[in-house]
Formats: sequence, structure tokens, C-alpha cells
Amino acid sequence: MCAPDGPPLGDERAATDVIGEGMYHGAVWAVVPVARFTDDFFRLSTRLAGEIVQKFANYRLKLAIVGDITSYTEASTALRDFVRESNRGTQLWFVPDAEALRVRLAPPSGAATYPAP
Repeated sequence: MCAPDGPPLGDERAATDVIGEGMYHGAVWAVVPVARFTDDFFRLSTRLAGEIVQKFANYRLKLAIVGDITSYTEASTALRDFVRESNRGTQLWFVPDAEALRVRLAPPSGAATYPAP
């Protein structure tokens, strides 16, 4: 989980730094607070969201964006659709808080769990 007060993710280079850190720690998910993203990320016309998400996908690191993005989704139907479609998949999730992410990551009820090797 990235700290909320770290450098902003405003370009592919910044995303690569987060990816490198995640890979160093053997992470499957990069959990990034919404405060770390620049406004351009949430304006789909800039293509920044697509570039950053593609970078994470290329390195096979999943991305969870944690925090309230209501002000952005209320202003953009396209972003609302992007968030809804992303949340249906397994590569990129937008969640309101860490608890919502924990619930999504929990195994389904009744699923067998195994101890780590």
C-alpha cells in the first residue's frame, strides 16, 4: 500500500516507480490512494489513465485505487463507465476505502483456504 503523501502519479515514469517498488516487495496488488493521482488521470481525454493502467498490466501488477472519486465520476459519464467496467475485471479496481478492498480480496464464502508454503 502506497502512502498518501508520496509523489503524485502524473505520468508513466511515476507509475513505473510504483511498479518497481511493488515488484521489489513481491506484491500482486499496488494499492494507491486517490490523493496520489493528478486530476489528469481522471480526465479520460488526457489518456493518462489508460497509459498508467496499461503499464501496470504490462508488468502483471494489479492496481487498486482507494478513496472517494465521486466528484470526478459525477462530472464525467465516460469516467463513471470506465470505473464500472474496471471494477468488473481483475486488473483495476476503484474502491472507496481499505475495508472495501479487503472485502473484495477476501476468498468467497465457503472457499477452501490454504496456509502459505
